[in-house]
Amino acid sequence: MIVLHGRGDSSEGFTGLPAFLNIESMNYLLLDAPFEYHTGFSWYQLPPNQLPGITYSSKLLTEVLDALFESDFNAHESFLFGFSQGSLLTFEFGSRYHKTLAGYIAVSGYIYDEQKLLLEMNEDVKDARWLCTHGTYDNVLPFQSSKGQVQTLQNGGFAVEFQAYEKDHSLDKDELEMISEWIKKSF
Repeated sequence: MIVLHGRGDSSEGFTGLPAFLNIESMNYLLLDAPFEYHTGFSWYQLPPNQLPGITYSSKLLTEVLDALFESDFNAHESFLFGFSQGSLLTFEFGSRYHKTLAGYIAVSGYIYDEQKLLLEMNEDVKDARWLCTHGTYDNVLPFQSSKGQVQTLQNGGFAVEFQAYEKDHSLDKDELEMISEWIKKSF
């Protein structure tokens, strides 16, 4: 599982994820975003200046995943997991990447341009396993906006499962348990 953190966080913020998911056969690659942001990192700048960072971070992720899948791991057995900014990259990068992964998990994020994504996505990825979760009390990235963007993708033929949780902009224990079970169904 390739894990992408949110703005201001780092890979250290997700070192507990493997224990929460409790999937013994899973290896984890916790990545740090390329741009410094206060005490952590960021994948892109705040709106309205996201696109250059999204493009740059997607290029870096392509290089990392291409190297990873060249010899060590199989793309079809790997998952992409992103929280907040990492969630956006799960959609923006993951849907355009030239290889199809076992699954994509986007937590508490949004999509930069869902119409453009539908036009540019790797068609093989459209029917892959996608899971998007979002908190109904999220005060950072509004629930209704995220839900609406996912519905646009679903209406465009993109098979994305959407789950709402009564939470804020965070990861929830019940949510992580559901994600773990969702991943296990892929094996």
